[in-house]
Amino acid sequence: MASRRTQDTNVCGVTAAISVIDGKWKTWLLWLLESGPRRPGELRRELPGISEKVLSQALREMVEDGLVHREAHDVLPPKTVYSLTDSGRELSGLLGPLSDWGHRRLDRLAEARTAS
Repeated sequence: MASRRTQDTNVCGVTAAISVIDGKWKTWLLWLLESGPRRPGELRRELPGISEKVLSQALREMVEDGLVHREAHDVLPPKTVYSLTDSGRELSGLLGPLSDWGHRRLDRLAEARTAS
């Protein structure tokens, strides 16, 4: 579970960082939440293919890891809003250069395939 991952102090820093964004959806969720708070239904609509169960699990883990803040409003129907914490915004900013590197790598792979 998420809390076990983040409490293990015997791993390198990169492993600790990657452990909180592992999986298919967490980086997408960081990217979406970077533009402002969202309700779960909004997130589901913007992430075609994600199930409600997987979305709930990813958000729960991100809350446990301190990346996302969950605010539940006591109204009918129930309203829950998710937003990035300072730590989540910091991590999201760090993912930009990693994404740039990834795109450059994909470009190099495509060029290599074309050249062969």
